[in-house]
Amino acid sequence: MIVAVLFGVFFLLMFLSTPVAVALGASTFITSYIFEGQDSLIDLASAVFSKLDKYALMAIPMFILAGNLLSKGSSAKRIVDFAKAFVGHLPGGLPIAAIFASIIFAAVSGSSPATVAAIGAIMFGAITEAGYPKSYAVGTITASGSLGILIPPSIVMIIYGVTAEVSIGKLFMAGVIPGLMIGLMLIIVTYFGAKRLGFKRQTPASWPEKWQKFKEAFWALMTIFIIIGGIYGGVFTPTEAAAVSAVWALFIAVFIYKDITIKDLYKVFLDSAKTSAMIMFIIANASIFAYFLTLENIPQMLSDFVVSMHLTKVMFLVVVNIMLLIAGNFMEPSSIIMIMVPLLLPVAKMLGIDPIHFGVIITINMELGMLTPPVGLNLFVASGITGLSIKEVVKAVLPWFLVIFVGLMMITYIPAISLWLPNMMMGN
Repeated sequence: MIVAVLFGVFFLLMFLSTPVAVALGASTFITSYIFEGQDSLIDLASAVFSKLDKYALMAIPMFILAGNLLSKGSSAKRIVDFAKAFVGHLPGGLPIAAIFASIIFAAVSGSSPATVAAIGAIMFGAITEAGYPKSYAVGTITASGSLGILIPPSIVMIIYGVTAEVSIGKLFMAGVIPGLMIGLMLIIVTYFGAKRLGFKRQTPASWPEKWQKFKEAFWALMTIFIIIGGIYGGVFTPTEAAAVSAVWALFIAVFIYKDITIKDLYKVFLDSAKTSAMIMFIIANASIFAYFLTLENIPQMLSDFVVSMHLTKVMFLVVVNIMLLIAGNFMEPSSIIMIMVPLLLPVAKMLGIDPIHFGVIITINMELGMLTPPVGLNLFVASGITGLSIKEVVKAVLPWFLVIFVGLMMITYIPAISLWLPNMMMGN
């Protein structure tokens, strides 16, 4: 009865167009008051603060700030020019360069929408001016931008790591090979698609040109080595890496590239604070929703149900992927993770699924959720920067969506793709 009321109130509020974060918090407090009385509300209020009092969550605003500093300055353009110099001569060179640049920018921003906005604003016009259909341009940019939450550093992985209480460093490392693999799959499909459209190989850039573009992008590219190298070299933790990346992004934007003035910093800091506040508000409300589920022993009940159904590991992962793909249509990643992980992870562990591997599966599902209406954030960002309707963007993204889905299936059922690198570098 408690579960029925909790989810009933939640879906009723969603039906009334209540923001997801508010619906999560309100449904929890209402249900708790009905069944547990007024005193229970004090416990929930206390839980909000205790759930947010996590060292790892401090990384989120820092990575958001670093991403904004890099995208508002010229770093994104320098990364794009670097990518074009190395792959722009191939059939489909400009779309491939957009994917390549998205992979690089994902490794410095940790955000999928930020990657779409930064790379798309630069590359969409260039790709269409080269004769590619608008749908081809927006499809590659929107889909490859979703890699921003898989390739480390990843805000989504930080939220999963805090919720699941697993190593964020291992999660970051587990996202490297899947992210590069899916990126390569997107490049291959783009390459053959461009050949089918009649685009031919161009004269490649000379090595002096490539060297020049590398030098221009060097300081932005160094962000990757500072973050990833610092974490896995044992110099600092992922949270400390986030702070270092923000300081480094500020330094190169203001003092090296000099494309952000002191006056511009106010807006960058304000935008970063707004985005951070939104994410933390969602985390706060989703965490008490999950906390209440745990109090009512719902995860254990679900585990017992799975045992009674005699689901195999394969069938359980099929069900998980279906649930997450559906949830991705209606909710944003932070909410899904905070609600689903406390329910599903105990069952996954019981079936012998590694929590790190499970985190990668969930992250890729969140990627796909970014590409599906009605709340796929990447779709709205792409629509905003290209002027195309959401319907046109959705149709354009579909071929690349299917590529990522194939990657999800491979990664779901071949755990070594996710686990080989973290196990090799950091131990089991």
